[in-house]
Amino acid sequence: MRVAMMIEGQEGVTWPQWAALAEAAETAKLDGLFRSDHYTMIHGLPGGALDAWTTLAALAPLTRTLRLGTLVSPITFRHPSLMARIAASVDQISGGRVELGLGTGWYELEHLQNGFAFPPMGARTRLLAEHVEVIVRSWREARFDHQGPAFILKGQQAQPSPLQTPCPPLILGGRAGPKSTALAARFANEYNAFSATPEEAAERRAALDAACAAAGRDPKSLIQSTMITAILGESDQDAEGRARRLVARLAPDAPMHKFLERTRASGFIGSVSSVAARIKPFEAKGVDRLFLQNFDFADLSSVALIGDLARALA
Repeated sequence: MRVAMMIEGQEGVTWPQWAALAEAAETAKLDGLFRSDHYTMIHGLPGGALDAWTTLAALAPLTRTLRLGTLVSPITFRHPSLMARIAASVDQISGGRVELGLGTGWYELEHLQNGFAFPPMGARTRLLAEHVEVIVRSWREARFDHQGPAFILKGQQAQPSPLQTPCPPLILGGRAGPKSTALAARFANEYNAFSATPEEAAERRAALDAACAAAGRDPKSLIQSTMITAILGESDQDAEGRARRLVARLAPDAPMHKFLERTRASGFIGSVSSVAARIKPFEAKGVDRLFLQNFDFADLSSVALIGDLARALA
């Protein structure tokens, strides 16, 4: 199972911290460094948010092996032609290491604060399908026209193309409902499905397999990933100490307090070996890549521990 680190960039991650995290992740031989694409704090760590794709573009020349991407970029933030060109540009800068996670968007508050349109969920779902088509065609085709409900493109020529062929990996996700799995089977390389248990992961994998079969696609060509939050330590006691230090940075009413309670209940606050034992069964149920959400980003030893976890899961 490949392991990438996921950082919630809207929780006050500074540029020096981003640069240090990327260096540490590469030293730890992680598969990738991914970040959220938000502009407003969610979990309770104040400090603001650097723009996601500007950050990735800046990290690209500082790294050599890390995959770089978003999990996920809301379609409500950027026109699909702009998103296609941004991702292609970062792919060129990174030497072909970019991945695009794309979603409908969900955080209404940041849309209100920034003046972004926030249509109802059904409309956003339809918009996602059109965004995906425009982006993938922009990457793959030298010239094309598109006429859809939301966008009309005449003679689109998005040059230069991405460095990766046929295009950068596209990550879609959700709870493996029929609409999202059908869209993924048509266009995506990876489906990131929230799965609280290995049994749920198996259900998601079965839904993806069925969608691929309906689309005439080899199910093995669409990988499944999942994201978890974990606080790792040299021992269970060390992990608990790290959790306490994280709590000390939070306001009393911060949403992350309950979030950490659920993380502890799931067995994901502990030593590398104990957490690895909880994660390993997911691989047998069809999970190919793990995104480990790391809120302990101020302590670079947390990144080294994720590297230890990756080796334990290899």
